[in-house]
Order: sequence, then structure tokens, then C-alpha cells
Amino acid sequence: MPNPTAAMLVIGDEILSGRTRDSNMHFLAGELTKHGIDLKEARFVSDDAEAIETAVKALSQAYDHVFTSGGIGPTHDDITADAIAHAFGVGIGIREDARALLEAHYEKTGLELNAARLRMARIPDVATLIENPVSTAPGFTLGNVHVMAGVPVVFQAMVASVLPTLTGGAPLLSQTLRVERGEGDIAETLSLLAEAFDDLSIGCYPFQVNGVFGANVVVRGTDGARIDAAITRLAKELGV
Repeated sequence: MPNPTAAMLVIGDEILSGRTRDSNMHFLAGELTKHGIDLKEARFVSDDAEAIETAVKALSQAYDHVFTSGGIGPTHDDITADAIAHAFGVGIGIREDARALLEAHYEKTGLELNAARLRMARIPDVATLIENPVSTAPGFTLGNVHVMAGVPVVFQAMVASVLPTLTGGAPLLSQTLRVERGEGDIAETLSLLAEAFDDLSIGCYPFQVNGVFGANVVVRGTDGARIDAAITRLAKELGV
């Protein structure tokens, strides 16, 4: 059986403006790879309700899971929860389970649970909360969409909360062969290898170091023996 599929939706003007560098997609890709879920697509959208709704509808229909990051904080531009609730046609408001978590957290810290912070308890009616052991304010899962914070340390904690609840497949394995020859010199060999091992993914990534041109050939798949065989054949044919 093929592995489950996933997409990621990164939300935020600060990402698209270049002000903030996204690291969440890199982290998620690595974690999904280990869990046996194939990340097939990533999209970046601004803090625009229509853009978020359009993207989440398309991705949720195309893939088994969708992971979002960004836009569930306490400020006016945090509109992700409302946009996703609207995309699924469900109500949204302050949920008592989410409110109780925030009340306990802010009582412990001595800070006021003001109107702005209470916005983080706005959760779609039928969604399931995602635990946030870092700063308490929860994410949520609605259908096959997992909605999480954009702050990397919180996003990572939420991913750790969600992944154990998802059924994965075979972890993706990989091996790399470094070849100090140009892509044009090895392209035909790689094409023949890809035909012979069509159950594997074979990528070629060029580099130039101190005037030397070369390429890292990466072979990926779920069968370690097949990967070994492909790398052995490639090394022999290229004389590496």
C-alpha cells in the first residue's frame, strides 16, 4: 500500500515579505518522512481569508493530511481559525475547553487573560484540540486539516502532539553518491538507472567546489535493499 500523503500550508505576510524565514516546512518534511507520510506539496499564502480558504479546500481534497502554520495568535491579523472554519462551513467561537486551558495557564503565570489572549480560545465547533506544551494555546484538527502555530518551537511541539495519532506507512530511506562529474556526463546513466529502478526516486543535485563540478545523486525509497542495489550499480557504472 502507498504511504499516506500530505501537504503544508504556510500562512503569513511576514513569510512572503521576506521579513521572516520559514523553518517549519523543513522540520515537518523531516518528521513526516520518518513517520511514513509523504509530503507532496507546500503552499505559501498571505494573511488573506479568501486565499487561506481557497488553498485549504484544494489541499484537503487532494491529500490525506494538511498541516498549516501561522495565524492563530492573539492579534487582529491572526485569521486562520476563522478562515478554516468558514472553508468547512462550521461555526466558530470561544470554546470552553480551550478557555479553561488558557485560564489555568495565565493564572499560573500571573498575566491577565485579556480579550486579545482570549482570541486564542476561538476554535471551530467540531474541531479537536491539538496540545501545546510550550505556551498552552491550542491548535486544532478539523477534518483532515491540522492547524498549528507559526512560532517554530510551538509548531514543533504541536507536530509532536499530532503525529502519534496519525497512521503512517514505511519510512522513506535514502543514500547519496557523490560524483565529481557534470550532470551532462551522467544524465544518460541516471536515466537508465531510473528505468531499471522505477520503484525508487533518483535525484541529481549539482555542486561546484573550488572549480570542480560534480553532483550528489540521491536515491530514495522504502526498500533498503533496492536502494543498496541501485547505489551499487551506479557506483560501478560511473567508476566511483
